[in-house]
Amino acid sequence: MTNQHTLGASFELSGVGLHSGVVTHVRVLPAIASSGRYFVRVDLPGSDIIPARVQSVKSTTLSTELACGEASVRTVEHLLASLAASGVDNARIEIDGPEVPLLDGSAACWAEAIAKSGVIPQEALRQELVLKEPVVVYQGDAYVAAIPAPSTRFTYEIDFDVSAIGNQWHSWSPEKESFASAIAPARTFALAHQIDQLRAAGLIKGGSLDNALVCGSEGWLNPPLRFSNEPVRHKLLDLVGDLSLLGSFPKASVTAYKASHNLHVQFTQRVLDLGF
Repeated sequence: MTNQHTLGASFELSGVGLHSGVVTHVRVLPAIASSGRYFVRVDLPGSDIIPARVQSVKSTTLSTELACGEASVRTVEHLLASLAASGVDNARIEIDGPEVPLLDGSAACWAEAIAKSGVIPQEALRQELVLKEPVVVYQGDAYVAAIPAPSTRFTYEIDFDVSAIGNQWHSWSPEKESFASAIAPARTFALAHQIDQLRAAGLIKGGSLDNALVCGSEGWLNPPLRFSNEPVRHKLLDLVGDLSLLGSFPKASVTAYKASHNLHVQFTQRVLDLGF
């Protein structure tokens, strides 16, 4: 068992939301032990806090959206992945709008801000989540699965018909490799031929070549990539953010193939249902 941790100081970041196109300001503050990570819509006085737990999931359409009562917040996965992977168990996240800023499309700015604020121990112990049996959820040939293991490990594989992406995989262990250097810098990506359709559906209003990689039939429209397999590292980042909705990562080897936020959340709920 290890102690819970919170931030050593608060920090603030602002930017445009990927889907809403709305500029929001986020302030992340230390929180008391065992309060967890949670959102507060400061533009909605008197509204409920929104726990960053799987029970709060409202939607998984190209991002993860949490809600409690009338208050909701969308595209939470990059910030939550950064907090959880940095060891921050308890944090109050104040936001003045409906969507967490996309920033540069990665989690690098969040991870850097957390590192500058510092992470400090608290007296309460962190709940240890030990997977007791294999778990799998799937849809078609896409799946998320896990088997019991002595430590946490994430592996992700993607397979796209676009030659610039193709088949990629990456594996990351929080105990052996820095999230800030290996996973956080990986940016969100999109296929050029899908952009008009997504915008017509009211999505990616805030997306641009400054905050997302875009891949066309002839290759990337805005190179260079930060990693040769940056797309799959970003998918792994999303998985880490969605799995953080358990409160802490389970001791398990988690593997995902061609999955989505929806499958990530289904898997997280299935693990929670098993109990610990």
